[in-house]
Amino acid sequence: MTVDPAQTYTIGIDFGTLSGRALVVRVSDGAELGSAVHEYPHGVVDDTLPTTGEKLPPEWALQVPEDYREVLRNAVPAAIEAAGIDPSQVIGIGTDFTACTMVPTTDDGTPLNELPQFADRKHAYVKLWRHHAAQGQADRINQVAAERGEPWLARYGGLISSEWEFAKGLQVLEEDPEVYAAIEHWVEGADWIVWQLTGKYTRNACTAGYKGIRQDDAYPSKDYLAALNPDFADFVETKVDWPIIQLGENAGGLSAQAAEWTGLPEGIAVSAGNVDAHVTNPAGQAIAPGQMVAIMGTSTCHIMNSDELREVPGMCGVVEGGVTKGLYGYEAGQSGVGDIFAWYVRNGVPASYTAEAEKQGVSVHEVLTAKAAEQGVGEHGLIALDWHSGNRSVLVDHDLSGVIVGQTLATKPEEIYRALIEATAFGARTIVDAFNNAGVPVKEFVAAGGLVKNPLLMQIYADILDMPITVVTSDQAPALGSAIHAAVAAGAYPDVAAAAEQMGRSEKAKFKPIPENVEIYAKLYQEYTLLHDYFGRGENDVMHRLRELRRDAAARRNGN
Repeated sequence: MTVDPAQTYTIGIDFGTLSGRALVVRVSDGAELGSAVHEYPHGVVDDTLPTTGEKLPPEWALQVPEDYREVLRNAVPAAIEAAGIDPSQVIGIGTDFTACTMVPTTDDGTPLNELPQFADRKHAYVKLWRHHAAQGQADRINQVAAERGEPWLARYGGLISSEWEFAKGLQVLEEDPEVYAAIEHWVEGADWIVWQLTGKYTRNACTAGYKGIRQDDAYPSKDYLAALNPDFADFVETKVDWPIIQLGENAGGLSAQAAEWTGLPEGIAVSAGNVDAHVTNPAGQAIAPGQMVAIMGTSTCHIMNSDELREVPGMCGVVEGGVTKGLYGYEAGQSGVGDIFAWYVRNGVPASYTAEAEKQGVSVHEVLTAKAAEQGVGEHGLIALDWHSGNRSVLVDHDLSGVIVGQTLATKPEEIYRALIEATAFGARTIVDAFNNAGVPVKEFVAAGGLVKNPLLMQIYADILDMPITVVTSDQAPALGSAIHAAVAAGAYPDVAAAAEQMGRSEKAKFKPIPENVEIYAKLYQEYTLLHDYFGRGENDVMHRLRELRRDAAARRNGN
């Protein structure tokens, strides 16, 4: 079918942690014509279960899948209206999702929490990416794999995360065998939403490779799974394994039901599921080897293509075709970035700063940023570790926690705020250094996401990394990336590279390092590295001991 991109549009839908965003994009040039956001009514379920009020244990993070359908019913029609286009001109839909976010379903895709018999069971709900309660299972997955010399372990930096498919699945088995037995498909949110749009279950190469331990066309063996737990031996064959489709492929036509939800024509192309981080590379025209894209929001994902297959310590994975066909896609990440700043503003800022923000008509973040910008590098005398939500890369340990060293009775809120920004930049530098040292050179650092709007933060990153920073100029980069993939699935472009060239957008080297700042930050980075290794590599396991005490206390409180 010949498609005239000048007269057609695609829709990218970005399913985030708290909301879903739909974006209408012109196929010819990537112009963003209209968007709409729908907040998830239940948000992140990390305190009590909605149906029963049951108190959830620490490190739990669930979601309600109906909230995702509500995005289709609300955000998509609103975005079309905002764009002022005729829905008949839309030729495709692309989606991206947080990962690893897992949906336990029946054979027809019904989430188990929607069955009356499981509505009150916490393991029947979606496990959000930041559900970290499976750390014990992850530890065992890693230990057994290392003991057996499993060849796939090195492809994940030597460690499998508690956030990923197998750890979360093993947790369900060991904590609620009845729910586990009822699971007929253990589905990534990225694939479940495509299933809702098409009525057809497909499993995409990206999440299968990065989060599902699929390497060289195979998952971990049945013998290995049995070594973890005899009842886990058939996990792959009964709950995970499914035919794989590649990124940018047409996963199927829009179903009649989904057409009714969205107001779009039945049968238009729906592209393969994808991850919010990975779709951002084409949005920023950053798919060449060595272009590392940092998607900076509540957390940060670092995504980069390379033509070399290497083992990078602490990487989240390397997958052939995981970002772009024909290249090896690498992923690393930081579990907490914007979340850390938000936590501090909620819990650590005096009322006088809130009042000042209200008087100025700005956010508390803006007040703190302005005050922090007046400080010289190193003036606050602080160093922090950015582990308030654990460490994803390079330590892959979600039982680690945050640290601030150097506080005195004279320490001011803006000084702590700046130290926390610097800590996240030091964490990014640790990741970049790991890639460089492993023979996968980072040639360009490209930033995307909400945090790029903070010029102080971006300058601090440029100074600490000692690299110019290119900025993805779309405010809705994941949704744009999804729309780019939709254009390929619909046949408007031959491949993602061609679509990205026309539809993506970025500003090269917007932030450049300041030499005098680079010199001082190099000294502070040495201090960060000392603390990083002291608390993170086994010399002092106090953070693990404190987490264990916390879990014991929670169990006593809950009568377990």
